[in-house]
Amino acid sequence: MTRRAAVAAISAATLLGLGCSAGARTGNEPASVPTVSADAATTAKTIELLKAGTEFIDQTSFRVDVDIASQVTTLSHADNVNKRADATISAFGRVIEIRMIDNEVYMKTDLDLPGVGHEWMNLDPARVPSDFAVSFAPGKNDPGGSARLINAIVTARADGSQITGTVDLTRVGAGNGINFRPGPSGFPDGARSNAFRATLDADGRLVSFMIPAANGMPNASLRYSDFGAGVDVVRPQGVVAAPDALYPQLGLNG
Repeated sequence: MTRRAAVAAISAATLLGLGCSAGARTGNEPASVPTVSADAATTAKTIELLKAGTEFIDQTSFRVDVDIASQVTTLSHADNVNKRADATISAFGRVIEIRMIDNEVYMKTDLDLPGVGHEWMNLDPARVPSDFAVSFAPGKNDPGGSARLINAIVTARADGSQITGTVDLTRVGAGNGINFRPGPSGFPDGARSNAFRATLDADGRLVSFMIPAANGMPNASLRYSDFGAGVDVVRPQGVVAAPDALYPQLGLNG
């Protein structure tokens, strides 16, 4: 399966998961990227460094850019302190927009979902499935989903602001940001030890987490920027209540 075919297999429900997803690939693919070995102590210390690098999520506003294979992208702005956020998910010319203000969640999509129109909708947060995860609550408020990537790290070492290592893509799971789904034959063996590289800025904040194409999996990138910039989210006009038909189609398992 080609990279485009794998990413094209994303369902409308997957796109609604405030993130991107790609399945395993087979066929003409890049050779495996050399991996980085590190002992358990070095890995544990580096993981703690990465976790500390994401503390800004609960402290200041920021921008998130997610990209998979240059075909599925998410641009988000989040201010969890003041409870303001927006996101635009794009894939193959189709777009989903999300706005969050306090406890209000609005969504608009040009996807042709059964029983769902194309106007702005007001969602009932209590009816949204857990893997949609649109929330300002700690642990659920990162549109980049960095915690899932960090928790799937197998080995890691730091060299100044640069961090390299391996990550088990089968353990990333579903949620905001980058998602990987197995192909028809499951994940390739190499996906359990896929190379990654991450970068911290001068203040120790995580600013990028890059997964190169290798081991039968597509490339993916996560970037954080614009720390402290204002996030101005406007309530849309002409809003209607989200229809019952929408909720079963939300999330990565929709």
